[in-house]
Amino acid sequence: MAWYPGATKMELHPESDQQPAIRPTQFIVHSIVAPWTPKRTYEYWRDSTNLESHFGLGYDGSLGQFIGTETRADANAAANRRADGTGAISLESASNLQASDPWTPEQIETLIEVGLWSHQEHDIPLRLCRTASDPGFGYHRMFKEWNPDGHSCPGDARAKQFKEVVLPGIIARASGKTPEEDPMAGLSKQDIFDAVWKTDAIAAPGDAPDAKTNPNWQAQSVLKDIQAKVRTAAVTEAAQSAAITKLAQLIGSGVNTDAVVAAVREEIRNAVVKVTVDVTGTKGA
Repeated sequence: MAWYPGATKMELHPESDQQPAIRPTQFIVHSIVAPWTPKRTYEYWRDSTNLESHFGLGYDGSLGQFIGTETRADANAAANRRADGTGAISLESASNLQASDPWTPEQIETLIEVGLWSHQEHDIPLRLCRTASDPGFGYHRMFKEWNPDGHSCPGDARAKQFKEVVLPGIIARASGKTPEEDPMAGLSKQDIFDAVWKTDAIAAPGDAPDAKTNPNWQAQSVLKDIQAKVRTAAVTEAAQSAAITKLAQLIGSGVNTDAVVAAVREEIRNAVVKVTVDVTGTKGA
């Protein structure tokens, strides 16, 4: 069992002795929805429920540890222990009764220090977890596998602090860089995708119907607009080519005007159907 030297040891029995071993690959933070000290959190785990976390964090930054981090604790649902023996370290932190307040500076400092220790002790990667089983750091509501009840733990304010302050702080101390020196610290692929493709920062096309009321578009909207215009152009070009080809075939054939019109229309229809299937993968007129 591994015990963090910066925490007060308050070992839970019989859980600490009887629950199976894990290989920690994740560190998940929670809000306990109560303004409790580590000792009060320990008493709650001991006396009132069959759940528990590895750590309990008070408002003043004080930290208690209840189970060694290589033993399963039951605060993270499917992340407690997986079939391959991997599991998550869990930390419950004091909060208001709505779990809506931010962490105090003292709590943030302790979170960074215990997160750094978890990385050094267990080789937990310095990144935000990308999936429910992906090694790294995270907060409880990130995945339904961790939070099947769908509550907001640790709250909006703390989720923001985790991504913007806590995880960058852990990475900075582990790498010897300040967060300002590593602007990508703590960002997930989704964060980067949203910043690139979902930011209203591109001037709307001049012919857009809502250009005056919606002057700036997201990059993904511009791309969709271009795709639509390319498809329309492909259909138009196919129709024109089909009409020209059919007219050339009918020159001097002696057929009447109505027959020519009907033949050209048929060729256009066939061409449009073909290009629609080629471009969109769905058949349409």
